[in-house]
Amino acid sequence: MKREQFSSSLGFVLAAAGSAVGIGNLVAFPVMASKNGGAAFLIMYAFFVFFICLPVMLAEMSLGRHTRQNPLGAYTEIGQNRAWRTVGWLSVLTPFMIGVFYLVITVWIFGYLAKSVMGQLTELAAPDSFGSFINSNELFIYMAIVIGLTFAILQGGVKQGIEKAARVLMPMLFIMLIALVIYVFTLDNAMLGVKFFLVPEFDKLTGKVLNGALAQAFFSLSLAMGILITYGSYIQKNNDIVHAGKMVAALSLLVAACSGLLILPAVFSFNPDIQLSELSESSIGMIFMFLPKIFLALQADIGYFGASFVASFFFLLVFFAALTSLVSIIEVPVASLMDGKGVSRRKALYTLGAVMITLAVVCALSFGRVELFSSLTSYGLNAEGQPIVKSFFDLVYDIFYETILPLNGLLLCLFVIYRWKKHNFDAEISQGNATFAGSLLQKYVNFSLGTFIPFILAVIFVNTVSTIFFGKNLLF
Repeated sequence: MKREQFSSSLGFVLAAAGSAVGIGNLVAFPVMASKNGGAAFLIMYAFFVFFICLPVMLAEMSLGRHTRQNPLGAYTEIGQNRAWRTVGWLSVLTPFMIGVFYLVITVWIFGYLAKSVMGQLTELAAPDSFGSFINSNELFIYMAIVIGLTFAILQGGVKQGIEKAARVLMPMLFIMLIALVIYVFTLDNAMLGVKFFLVPEFDKLTGKVLNGALAQAFFSLSLAMGILITYGSYIQKNNDIVHAGKMVAALSLLVAACSGLLILPAVFSFNPDIQLSELSESSIGMIFMFLPKIFLALQADIGYFGASFVASFFFLLVFFAALTSLVSIIEVPVASLMDGKGVSRRKALYTLGAVMITLAVVCALSFGRVELFSSLTSYGLNAEGQPIVKSFFDLVYDIFYETILPLNGLLLCLFVIYRWKKHNFDAEISQGNATFAGSLLQKYVNFSLGTFIPFILAVIFVNTVSTIFFGKNLLF
């Protein structure tokens, strides 16, 4: 079958930005930044995005465009041995399993959007609302709708599905984000939140904080998930990969910065005396347990209808971010099945969808509703030195998102520089960018991918395994 392609570089940038801009950028990042140095954290995050993450992005996109393959096909074609083929399988399995739990979170967001639109803001702000919602039967109605939307986009293919959705959803996301920032700035005490976010405190930049900033940058750009290899395989040969990579990185950074100017001012308008220690760095904790209270508090100024409208606007924004990321994640295994078995996109979607939906249902039932899934295993250590009980959802998240992603990134760097070779990598990037060869950027990218970036990722991988599964942080 003829390889599908994005119609333009802009189409690729918007699609790749859609995969990068997720709920972590929009919600967890602002609190993480404000607790850990404010603008100082933002500066370090930006540094990591362009000096650590951008070279990895270029490696993924170049590998995909050169081979015109999904991750499994790319590693198999160039690797030419069973070991690298195994790495390819790992690069496909990882986004598939991440898609399982990300589908569940997207369903939660859509459910809160629907409830906000229906005027149930008081119910959402209740202390036990989230726990009741994720164990309710209506959750599966919302799941059916989200699955339908996701599959409709993916069924349209690269141009008419992924790119078309990105061209609509991403500009809307940016417009909605800016509109909400402008509105929040009109609230009382909003400038207190701006101060917490933008005033740099460099004394808070400890080793642990820098590690958190690097992890946030790496994960928020969807690196090592196989997405950029797959999307790279859809890029036209005359497109400038370097420019596209810089644009995706800049857009992700812009959303992170704007989200800080949205979330923190909203929090301080709600309670000007709030302590940052009270805020959760977890996206789930902020979106579903804290922010509905803020929206409800707005009714004193704009009425219940107005508060519900603002809440709906916010949840629509987050839903767009989650949906574009989910589409990108699922496209990786879909493309792999299409390329590997020569099946149609529809057949690949239905085959993989059946398995993914089954696992997503198991994830959704693992929050107390089914004991087997809720207390599946135990590992790591709590503050008392006892093993932590883990659900099926926890297991998938810890293994595939927290642990395997840095390993995939490490293997990608080694593969591109030492198996594919630097001169082949450089030649691919130079197509569409004649100034890359011999430039300072070329020297830096080659050096960083072959030396300190894989070292950093190896350290993160080892420490993550030790911390999550054995309860021992080796670094801090």
